Amino acid sequence: MIDLKSEAEVNRMRAACTAAARVLQDLSSLVVPGVSTAGLDAAARGLMTRHGCESACHGYVVGRLTYPGYVCISVNDEIVHGIGAPDRIIRDGDLVSLDVVVRREGFIGDNARTIVVGNAPAEALALCRDTENALHAGIAAVKPGNRVGDISAAIQAALSPQGYGIVRDFVGHGVGRQMHEEPQIPNFGKAGTGPKLLAGMALAIEPMVNLGTHKIIMAADGWTARTADGKVSAHFEHTVLVTEKGAEILTLP
Repeated sequence: MIDLKSEAEVNRMRAACTAAARVLQDLSSLVVPGVSTAGLDAAARGLMTRHGCESACHGYVVGRLTYPGYVCISVNDEIVHGIGAPDRIIRDGDLVSLDVVVRREGFIGDNARTIVVGNAPAEALALCRDTENALHAGIAAVKPGNRVGDISAAIQAALSPQGYGIVRDFVGHGVGRQMHEEPQIPNFGKAGTGPKLLAGMALAIEPMVNLGTHKIIMAADGWTARTADGKVSAHFEHTVLVTEKGAEILTLP
C-alpha cells in the first residue's frame, strides 16, 4: 500500500531531507586522497549530530545481518552498501559513492552521489555525468497521473545509448517513516505501467549504473554489492515529492 503524506508529514520530510542533503554535502568535501572510508563514516556520524538527525542505516537489520556503518561508502567497483573500513584508503582516480540516509523527527531523508577523486579516466567521468543526468530524466517524469514505469523508462532511455549496465538487483523506492516503502522504482521498464503517481507520494529515485555488465556479486560481508566484471559503478539519488505541479526535489543541497 502506497502512503500519501499529509501536509504536516511533508513538512517533517522536508526537514529530514534538508538534513540529509547537508550531511551529504559536507561529507563530500572530505572525500580526498589519503582518507579512509572508516574515517569518512566517523565524520558522517558527527555531521548528523551537527545537523540534528541520526543515521537510518546504522543498526538496520536484514535477516541475520545488521549494518554497522552510519553511511554507505562504495568505492570503484562497489555499487551500493559498502561499509567503511580503516584499511580502505581513498586514492586519486577513485569513484566514491556516498549514500546518506537519515532520520529526523520520525521521517527519512535519503540521497546519494558519486564523487570523482582527482584524475579519473574519461569513461568514469562520463559514467558519473550520464548517471546523474539519468536521475534528472527520471525526476522529470514525476507528474500526477503518470506511472512509476514512466520514471523507469525515462532513466533507461537516458542510459541505454551508452551501453551501460543498469543494475537490476537494487531499485528506487517509496520513502517516509520507513527507509523502504512502496512503490518499488526500477531503473528500467516500460512507460505507462506500474502504480499511478499521486500528489503526496514521496519517492527515492536512484539510478545505479555500471560501466560494464549489470550483473552483481555480493561481498563476504553480506552487504556490499560489487560489479561482476570489476568495472566501476556510479550512484545518484534524490528524495522527491509528487505535487500537483510535478516533482519537488526535497534533497537539494
